[in-house]
Amino acid sequence: MEISAKVIAEHLGGEIVGDPEAKASSVARIESGKPGTLCFLANPKYEHYLYTCKASIILINKSFEPKEQVSATLVKVDNAYEAVASLLDLLNAMKAEKRHGRAFSAHVAWSARLGRGVYVGPLAYIGRRSRIGKGTQIYPQVYIGEGVTIGENCILYPGVKVYKGCKIGDNCILHAGAVIGSDGFGFAPTADGSYKKIPQTGIVTIENDCEIGANTVIDRSTMGTTLIEKGVKLDNLIQVAHNVVIGSNTVIAAQAGIAGSTKIGRSCMIGGQVGFAGHLHIADRTMVGAQAGLMTDVKEEGKALIGTPALEHREFMRAYAVFRRNGRKQ
Repeated sequence: MEISAKVIAEHLGGEIVGDPEAKASSVARIESGKPGTLCFLANPKYEHYLYTCKASIILINKSFEPKEQVSATLVKVDNAYEAVASLLDLLNAMKAEKRHGRAFSAHVAWSARLGRGVYVGPLAYIGRRSRIGKGTQIYPQVYIGEGVTIGENCILYPGVKVYKGCKIGDNCILHAGAVIGSDGFGFAPTADGSYKKIPQTGIVTIENDCEIGANTVIDRSTMGTTLIEKGVKLDNLIQVAHNVVIGSNTVIAAQAGIAGSTKIGRSCMIGGQVGFAGHLHIADRTMVGAQAGLMTDVKEEGKALIGTPALEHREFMRAYAVFRRNGRKQ
């Protein structure tokens, strides 16, 4: 499949410098671009590759002016980094071939309801009274328990498990091995030192346009729902405990852990391996650096935090300077 510079420019609202009929069939990094590929330049640090790159088409920012001659056709856009994401969406849509029908080895309960164009792969299981929206793709060995609701145009990759009663909105992607609705970690100590399991009677609700990474686990609530709001993006290997709420358009990188009943605000950016204590309230637009540990509420919106226990970024850097200075004296 090939796409021309003219089509790319029309899709992105860009300007062409060079041959509008130049074509690319794949995307490559600018340092390894070859004829027939499309590259992009967003970071000035990589500018020197622009002049040696053999790619057929290169996306660049409108504000950027090359210092030397460029052999490739240029498509100038407002923001090359954002534009390449939009372009990859277009390429994926052009390549996508949605599957239809039900594999012979799949099990679909008689009371389950599947919308038009749903695909159910080999050895997938769909329990009683579950509802699957039109166009959703259920890959092999997916388990969907009783009374589950899944919206339209979702993708559940191999090995996804969705426990009883959980709800997933439209246009969601769940990557391989994700587990939705496992029991929350709730145990009550008893007089003899053992622990009695507290029944986890709630569900997990994932709203529209969310993406859940591979082997990420979202626990069902003790009562009510663990809630993942619209547009949330979770990376691989994340643990979301019972009764947690993650606000809309928040993104969380791999290996983060969120303890029970913590509420994370909207449009937050959470780095890898960040840990949240339980019952916290995190303000909207909070940014947390990798491996930070949050033990108290964040009340002010837009703060940048780092370290364990987490401190405001500037405060942490001042403290770190003291640590280093004292360390050298010893």
